[in-house]
Amino acid sequence: MTVSFYPDIKTVSGVNNSHATSYRAWLQYTFITSTTYREQVMSLLKEMECLNGSDISESIEQEWTFAIRKMIGFQPAVVPEVKGNGLRIVYVDSMEKEAFHIKNEDGIQILAGGEAGALYAVFTLLRHIQRQGDLHSLNMKEKPANPLRIINHWDNMDGSVERGYAGESMFYRDDSFRENIVRWKDYARLLASVGINAVSINNVNVHKVESYLITERYLKDVARVADIFRAYGIRLLLSINYASPMEVGGLTHADPLEEDVAAFWKQAFDDVYQAIPDFLGVVVKADSENRPGPFTYGRTHAEGANMLADAIAPHNGIVIWRCFVYDCHQDWRDRTTDRARAAYDHFMPLDGAFKDNVILQIKNGPMDFQVREPVSPLIGALKQTNVIVEFQLAQEYLGQQRHAVYLLPQWKEILNFDTGHEGEGTFVKDIASGKTYNPTHSGIAAVGNLGDDYNWTGHTLAQVNLYGYGRLTWDPTLNEDDILSEWSDLTFGQEEHIQQLLEAILLPSWLTYERYTSPLGIGWMINPGHHYGPNIDGYEYDAWGTYHFADRNGLGVDRTVETGTGYTSQYAEQNAKIYNDPNTCPEELLLFFHHMPYNYELTSGKTIIQHIYDTHFEGVKGVESMVANWEALEGKIDDKRFSDVLERLKHQLSHAIEWRDIINTYFYRKSGIKDIHQRKIYE
Repeated sequence: MTVSFYPDIKTVSGVNNSHATSYRAWLQYTFITSTTYREQVMSLLKEMECLNGSDISESIEQEWTFAIRKMIGFQPAVVPEVKGNGLRIVYVDSMEKEAFHIKNEDGIQILAGGEAGALYAVFTLLRHIQRQGDLHSLNMKEKPANPLRIINHWDNMDGSVERGYAGESMFYRDDSFRENIVRWKDYARLLASVGINAVSINNVNVHKVESYLITERYLKDVARVADIFRAYGIRLLLSINYASPMEVGGLTHADPLEEDVAAFWKQAFDDVYQAIPDFLGVVVKADSENRPGPFTYGRTHAEGANMLADAIAPHNGIVIWRCFVYDCHQDWRDRTTDRARAAYDHFMPLDGAFKDNVILQIKNGPMDFQVREPVSPLIGALKQTNVIVEFQLAQEYLGQQRHAVYLLPQWKEILNFDTGHEGEGTFVKDIASGKTYNPTHSGIAAVGNLGDDYNWTGHTLAQVNLYGYGRLTWDPTLNEDDILSEWSDLTFGQEEHIQQLLEAILLPSWLTYERYTSPLGIGWMINPGHHYGPNIDGYEYDAWGTYHFADRNGLGVDRTVETGTGYTSQYAEQNAKIYNDPNTCPEELLLFFHHMPYNYELTSGKTIIQHIYDTHFEGVKGVESMVANWEALEGKIDDKRFSDVLERLKHQLSHAIEWRDIINTYFYRKSGIKDIHQRKIYE
């Protein structure tokens, strides 16, 4: 399967030569100007020993020879046997399949447990060369912490992308697959270069047309995509419609305990695996936000998931079952019902009831990817069930990729959170990786932030989140500063001044966004439906269960055991005690757990209302600094990326001002308490 890639960028739909640097993302393979370093590479890596001719081997050889030619200026030969200096790849049966060891010992060698390990090693070595790392003392030994490292696409076959902020789907248009092979391959290259090993290619909210992806109508097309991704060590998943026995199979029901439903799924999976023998499995959203599921028939989620698990088990497939299940028709006047409780209430009683090939996918927080919320109490509480932790690359509630927000500091906080479920030191990163409970399957998934825009992510700076997600799921111990530095070097070059300015823009960007939007963990306060822009009461009298309960005296949600919803009791004792008491609750989450008066004094000495005013003014100043720092890059990077990002940052600044003024005005009118600094707040 030989498919040319981006040297011929004109073959990519919607991309032209002016877009080249944006499209290449972190795989720029920029020519290295140091003659000394180029000579070092040429002396050590004149040749590459050819491999076994498989699709992954071909990908390795293509990537290596192309990248070295671009960076160093010579074409390394691919030979049957390296006799002098060159790159040797040796497969070692005792190593794990995705593990590798790069060393310089009688020449540069890659020892790998399998083809995927060799692929990851080559990308790692190319990254090292691009950053002009030393080749003489090479000794890099790595293996991924998380067995499953997944991107979930929310693409629809009409070409739209739910919560998509980077153009239309790269996979579909007009209920058909696009002829987009070159782009699919370049996407697979990007993912493989940071260690992603699985992709689901359609929306978890599966509509009627997408229900047929598992049928003869589309399976040949799905197999074409699988062929391309397979060459980069990436396996395919599909999101399925739980009601497919009715939508596709002509049955009158989808009761998981009925034989005709089980027979439908068995045949469906037989057909899928006939077309795609290494198909990984399916993603299921059931009984959530008006989606069909086993509750319709009085069955549990374990019964629903296990039926699918039995049907796919003969093919060694997996069922990823999302835990985003809650009542989206609740009465806003009922303060005893709490959306944050829902996942734990639904799934904790079922711990141990799921088959070994079922994996529960749990959102990182109990609500819905807010700028600040606590870690879901279900993570770590489930001790006899396979678990995947879910993040969101798509900045649905964080500026929708029109705002620059570096997400890794947030994810690092989550991964390093101590759940306490097995005593002190039970970190989320160890639960996700399978280290804590040794499940059959484990890992991390993220809702993707990609589309068919020429720069992949809409906002060029949002590429850092995709890069960082891959690197962090490969190794959760990596530092967010170091990952940003890597990405900056690979994407914009190694000039120190450029890196410093990018760090000044991106490292504080999450906290900057939080400052000009929602305070102290309250979240939401955003326009319903499309989730962009401030609307403080947008969800306040709504059935979706996302409230702030602001009145003239205070704001926040009482989730304590004594007077509130009791949500705090879902955590292990050490965290439950901390969260339940406003005096010990982390202040950045104070209003998530407690309804507090405006004049409550924080540890800073400021009252809550003054904190709201101050942070919103600070947030705007933070974006002003982002704009100024980017403007200082004019002439140091290509014009297209410079102008594109500047336009987005200026939009972000105007939007931050809107957020500041609307939030401050709202809470001034609610509280009647003036800003002690007498800044402009509209009455």
